[in-house]
Amino acid sequence: MENGQVQRVMEDSFMNRLKKNNPNEPEFHQAVYEVYESVLPVLERHEEYRLNQVFERMVEPERIISFRVTWVDDNGVPQVNRGYRVQMNSAIGPYKGGLRFHPSVNQSILKFLGFEQVFKNALTSLPLGGGKGGSNFDPKGKSDGEVMRFCQNFMMELSKHIGHRIDIPAGDIGVGSREIGYMYGMYRKIENQFSGVLTGKGVKWGGSLIRPEATGYGLIYFSQYMLQNLGDSLEGKTCLISGSGNVAQYAIEKILELGGKVITASDSSGYILDEAGIDSEKLEFIKDLKNEQRGRISEYAGKYSTATFFPTDRSADHNALWAHKADCAFPCATQNELNDNDANNLVRNKVKLVTEGANMPCTPEAINILRDNGVMYAPGKASNAGGVATSGLEMVQNYSGSHWTSDEVDRRLQTIMKNIHDSCLNAAQTYKSNNDYMSGANIAGFIKVADSMIAQGLL
Repeated sequence: MENGQVQRVMEDSFMNRLKKNNPNEPEFHQAVYEVYESVLPVLERHEEYRLNQVFERMVEPERIISFRVTWVDDNGVPQVNRGYRVQMNSAIGPYKGGLRFHPSVNQSILKFLGFEQVFKNALTSLPLGGGKGGSNFDPKGKSDGEVMRFCQNFMMELSKHIGHRIDIPAGDIGVGSREIGYMYGMYRKIENQFSGVLTGKGVKWGGSLIRPEATGYGLIYFSQYMLQNLGDSLEGKTCLISGSGNVAQYAIEKILELGGKVITASDSSGYILDEAGIDSEKLEFIKDLKNEQRGRISEYAGKYSTATFFPTDRSADHNALWAHKADCAFPCATQNELNDNDANNLVRNKVKLVTEGANMPCTPEAINILRDNGVMYAPGKASNAGGVATSGLEMVQNYSGSHWTSDEVDRRLQTIMKNIHDSCLNAAQTYKSNNDYMSGANIAGFIKVADSMIAQGLL
């Protein structure tokens, strides 16, 4: 058989086993397939990876913890949620990855996120393994007291499985500074020690400067490096952004700083289109609206006459946000938010670059369309790694008892994102002979983790 046929047989055999061993987990299957398809040339060239069954071991979490969380609402009624921690791989360091509080949270989603985290953390060159966790608890609409009681009871169980040299969680969707504070306070009380067991802490109690900004800033730094590789920049570019949370806010901030223009933002209720551009004053309104008031993005259109609000149409086969003409697109909301119809709209409007701010926001069909049409595309495991990179820098500061300035952290973040960019390009050119950032990210992360697993024996 020719190489292409051999690869297809290997893919089919591997994926059939994966689906049989992990039924009803479509998000996990999708994440694994994307990486497996990219690293097949590496597996073919390096017999030691095949003989040691490295990829087969990578897709099996080292540990999955599931537990009950019971808490009392403001009416005195007991409530029950389910908590998780997926400790995926610790070959290059302690488990590191966020906690997500959202009704959609289940084992499949957390396994996919944990699997992605392994490669993302490897790309940072910091000694971090991969994990992910969370709960199907929804903080939206809950009082501060209800959120506090849930977080404290969640940490009562999670504390048995984490530690500053074992597993260091952080925030994710539904887990911001408020939730991190409540969980860290309970952990400190349980363990009777002040340690860096959570990142994303407040600056006054062990957190790092630039951590809130890091994922959004890192996304734009990475995108700027992609454009610079072709002699271009973000200056003068019109950009589409989905989301209006932490990542989207600071991505907008950095785009403005680099001379670009952002015309969209969204939340679960819909999106706003502001052809005049979201300037610094409007961005401050979004930050206050989402971070303090916890309001809806529709209120932006009520305040600024240049904007129009479009409610979410869940019956549509596309997201209208991606149908507007722009040079660059940054999906920063959630997984699988940008599908094949959206990708076709972006291509039709001659988008130049799509980089992921969220985790796996583009469907496989969308990614294929973008790549086949020459759109520069980067996966979240590379482009949104700035958040976990700065969490790693927070850990270093906690270990050493030091506190770096904003400029120092930002300088280190830029260096890390540049190194990730270059690692992706080098790996792609070595194994694919092109500038395919997706394959490059998967290959570079895989090789680092695979070599570490082989060196440490069969565990």
